[in-house]
Amino acid sequence: MMRLFTKVAGARGVWFAGESRKSFGWFVAAVFAAGLFGGSGMAAAQTATAVSDHGSQQAVALRDGKNDFDFNLGVWHTHIRRVLDPFSGSDKSMELDGTVTVRKVWDGRGQLEEIEADGPKGHWEGMTMFLYNPQAHQWTQSFIDSQAGVLTTPLVGSFKNGRGELFSQETFRDRSVLIRGTWSDIKQDSHHFEEDFSNDGGKTWVPAFIGELTREKQSGEAGATLAPVSLERVDASSGQRDFDFDLGTWKTHSTRLMHPLTGSTTWVDMDGATVVKKVWGGKANLAEYKADGPAGHVELLSLRWFNPTTHEWNLDFATPNVGTLGVPGVGGFKDGRGDFYDYEEINGRSVLVRFSIWKTSQDTAQSEQAFSEDGGKTWEVNWINKYTR
Repeated sequence: MMRLFTKVAGARGVWFAGESRKSFGWFVAAVFAAGLFGGSGMAAAQTATAVSDHGSQQAVALRDGKNDFDFNLGVWHTHIRRVLDPFSGSDKSMELDGTVTVRKVWDGRGQLEEIEADGPKGHWEGMTMFLYNPQAHQWTQSFIDSQAGVLTTPLVGSFKNGRGELFSQETFRDRSVLIRGTWSDIKQDSHHFEEDFSNDGGKTWVPAFIGELTREKQSGEAGATLAPVSLERVDASSGQRDFDFDLGTWKTHSTRLMHPLTGSTTWVDMDGATVVKKVWGGKANLAEYKADGPAGHVELLSLRWFNPTTHEWNLDFATPNVGTLGVPGVGGFKDGRGDFYDYEEINGRSVLVRFSIWKTSQDTAQSEQAFSEDGGKTWEVNWINKYTR
C-alpha cells in the first residue's frame, strides 16, 4: 500500500510528509556497493566483505523473505482513512477510495505500486517502490506523491508470522517522529495496511493512516504482467517527456575509470543491455542495466521521476545487494542534454557528482558520470555508456 503522507500540512500542502531524509547515496554509492571502482573502493570492498562474512554467520537465523510481498501483486480496490491530526486525540479523518496496481519489476527483486484515489480534496496519485535487501533480509518501501514529486524516507523492515512491520523516522510538524508501517490480516483477496506515529521512541503509537484493500475480481494472480493503472496525462512543455527518447531496449557498451580522482588513466570495458520502460502514466520511467566485464556481472536499477512543481527530473539507483533507493540526483534537460547533480562522500571526501545523458541519433544515445572536487569548475569523467537500439 502507499504512503499517503508526502506533504506536511502548512509546509507543502494538505498531506503529511517526511521532512528529514537520510542519505543512502546516489549512483556513486551504488557503484561502490557493487565493487565497480576497483582499488579506489578498497575500503568499501573490505567493509562489504566484512558485512558479507558477518551476514553468512547469521544466515541460519535469518529467513529468506524475498517472496513476502507476493500477496500484494494484482489490482486492488482501496478504502483509505487518514487521521487529520494523529497526536491530538481527535478522531477526525478524511476518507478516499481508489485503485492500487502492483506488479513485479527487476526480475522479481522488487515491486512497483501505482495508486489512484479520490476524496474530498479531489484526485490523488502516488507510486511506491518495494525493494528487497538479500543481505539484511529486509524490505524497503519508498513512496512518491505525484503532486510533490519528492521521495520519502523509506520504511525498512521484514515479515514475521505473516505480519510485516517496516519503520522509519520523519519530521512531522517540526517534531521528530517514528513511523511504523504494518501489513496484516493478509488473505487471498484482502489485506490491511496501517501507518502509525510515535513521539516517545516507540513506547506508544497513534494511527495516522489506514488502508483496507480488496482484490478486484478481474485481476486474478497476474500481478507480474499487469498494465499500469495510471492514465498518461502529459504537458509536453513541462519537460515530462524529455526522457521519451530513452525508452526501449539498448545494446550498451560501458567504459569506466578504475581509480577516479587519483590521476589514473586505466579504463576497463563492459558490455550488456539497458531496458527502459515508462511507468506511472508517463510521470516516471524504470531503467534496468545488465553488463559483464573484468570485474564480473553488474546490475543496476534506475528509477527516474518527474517533479511537476519544479519541472525537474530525479534519478535514483539501486543495486541487487543493497536493495534500497537513496537521495536522488536532480536536474533537467537543456538543448537535448540532461544533467543531474548530487553531492556525495567518496573515500572520505565530499565530491560533486554529475550524471548526464543525451541522444546522439535516432538509434543511439550516450550517458556519462563525472566527479568534481572544486564545486563544478573542473570535471573528471569516470563512466561512459554508449547505447545502440
